[in-house]
Amino acid sequence: MEGISITKLLVIAVLIVLLFGTSKLRTLGADLGAALKGFKKAVGEETPPAQSTAENQPAQQSVEKKDV
Repeated sequence: MEGISITKLLVIAVLIVLLFGTSKLRTLGADLGAALKGFKKAVGEETPPAQSTAENQPAQQSVEKKDV
């Protein structure tokens, strides 16, 4: 078996366009792009656990000093 050639990919692409239509594929592409952008933004906003615990400890200690 040779694998997938260019002509086979073109036939598959034409069949997909005929089945779904260009407008449906355009909205699907836009939705997929928005989902990927949101995922990248969410991954970029994560902070490592070591930094978040170091930031939380002084705040907790100051609260404990006020209670005493």
